[in-house]
Amino acid sequence: MDAELFPRSRTEVAPGAVHLPDWLDTTRQRELLAACREWARPPAGLRTVHTPGGGTMTARQVCLGRHWYPYGYARTVVDGDGAPVKPFPEWLGELGRSAVRDAFGTPSATAGSPRGATSPSYDIALINFYDGDARMGMHRDSDEKADDPVVSLSLGDTCVFRFGNTETRTKPYTDVELRSGDLFVFGGPSRLAYHGVPKVYPGTAPPELGLAGRLNITLRVSGL
Repeated sequence: MDAELFPRSRTEVAPGAVHLPDWLDTTRQRELLAACREWARPPAGLRTVHTPGGGTMTARQVCLGRHWYPYGYARTVVDGDGAPVKPFPEWLGELGRSAVRDAFGTPSATAGSPRGATSPSYDIALINFYDGDARMGMHRDSDEKADDPVVSLSLGDTCVFRFGNTETRTKPYTDVELRSGDLFVFGGPSRLAYHGVPKVYPGTAPPELGLAGRLNITLRVSGL
């Protein structure tokens, strides 16, 4: 693997951006995978995302709470079957709050924790599925009206996650290896940092998971 990689321990990649390896144990990964498979079923299931310029994203997506499309949110699937978006479950919001507590600690214990970091009201999930050829270009999660931390959970194949800066899609950036069960949270000064997935390593998912490909579950607070 050709990325410049951090060791497999808690790492603050940038101010407000924290990588926690192996945050989900095998049981929780299986539970989350089973939920993703249910969410992927139609109606409002896994879809191909088309960009305004006529392009196609190689990672396929399903949304909970609100439907994301370039570049906004809707209650129905705008570029799919037009069905109402599946609801965002409360247990998933609690998982997100647990993630930011583990990433940042409590405000009294961790100086500089992003505002509201321990109790965000998550209401949107974007679940992206990557096969071996899928990629995600550098982009910012900037369509929300809230600045609460973004929670990213990985299942399946290992990928290179490129975490950049808030000004440009180009360098400086840091490449981080995300494996199945890893957590990445970014908020505060890194909330609007550019990030992407330039490479997925096929066949690297834990065999006991029974997943070919990579799933990324991203939790956000819409502020809508």
